[in-house]
Amino acid sequence: MADRAYNFAAGPAIMPEPVLRKAQSELLNWHGCGMSVMEMSHRGSQFAEILASAKESFKRLLNVPDTHEVLFLQGGATAQFAAVPLNLMDGGSASYAVTGNFSGIAAKEAEKYGRVSVAYEGRGNNYTHIPAQDELNIAPESAYFHYCANNTIFGTAWDYVPETGGVPLVCDMSSEIMSHPVDVSKYALIYAGAQKNIAPAGLTVVIIDRSIAGRESAAAPQIMSYRKMIDKDSMLNTPPCWCIYMLGLVLEWLESQGGVAEMDRRRRERSALVYDVLDNSRLYRPHAESGSRSMMNVTFRTGDEELDAQFVKGAAARGLLNVKGHRLTGGMRASLYNAMPLEGARALADYMKEFEVKHHV
Repeated sequence: MADRAYNFAAGPAIMPEPVLRKAQSELLNWHGCGMSVMEMSHRGSQFAEILASAKESFKRLLNVPDTHEVLFLQGGATAQFAAVPLNLMDGGSASYAVTGNFSGIAAKEAEKYGRVSVAYEGRGNNYTHIPAQDELNIAPESAYFHYCANNTIFGTAWDYVPETGGVPLVCDMSSEIMSHPVDVSKYALIYAGAQKNIAPAGLTVVIIDRSIAGRESAAAPQIMSYRKMIDKDSMLNTPPCWCIYMLGLVLEWLESQGGVAEMDRRRRERSALVYDVLDNSRLYRPHAESGSRSMMNVTFRTGDEELDAQFVKGAAARGLLNVKGHRLTGGMRASLYNAMPLEGARALADYMKEFEVKHHV
């Protein structure tokens, strides 16, 4: 990575360098067909091969059971905030755990289509905490229970799968998809914006239990109908072709590295380097409680906005890019997704130590 910086952006985010190089080599002429992937018809045999390969790789890596379908959609997780209630709520009610900004937006969006029961609200603790099972109040009549597995902005994450008492489970996994094994069979629906861990911006992956498809509201646009998208194999209209191709390359790379079990090991090793600095620091203040910490997004601050700005500027000068925190939280944020090498996390940890020695009074 001599000519590339370490990119700690929360999304769009770092991509594996071998993937970028392979895409570069195939840019003008994919597998001898004389066209770029960006030029070929989504109805042609070449793209059909790309789509099928990416889908099979995805299902294999995450061990998706035959009961579930994988969809490649557009509109980001934001579109799914509406698609989920439009397809599953049917004018009834659903329970939402609000543990951060995006789960809050999802709950507010769902209110347009039915009644939302808030199973947990984290605003009072400034979203530093992930609720334990006994802190959840899931209404038993809910059509589904929704939670966001990893909160990108606040740097918190669920370390368990909630028990719902039979209420179908829906999860936004945008910030951690493919970073650890998942028992997909426990979920009615999983969705993820791909621009953080597995592909460029423009692709959203949905994993849905086929048994819950076909319940959409009469007002649901066809582009948001899970049943329609299953029937059309994600190709009701032109899909995000280039992003699906890039997803396939990332999954190929991921498999060559040892799959999601190896990604899980690496995320623990990377995040431990940074959290070790925070836990032994007299300067930095981590945002998340110790039992609620994300391994994907590490959030912290010095308590002095001017010093935070100096930290961000100094990091950029070292090739440690995009460590400025979200506007809602300030401070700093380091996103440690699958493609971040251990050397990047170590470089950040070393810089944090040096900055503290220089600036701590």
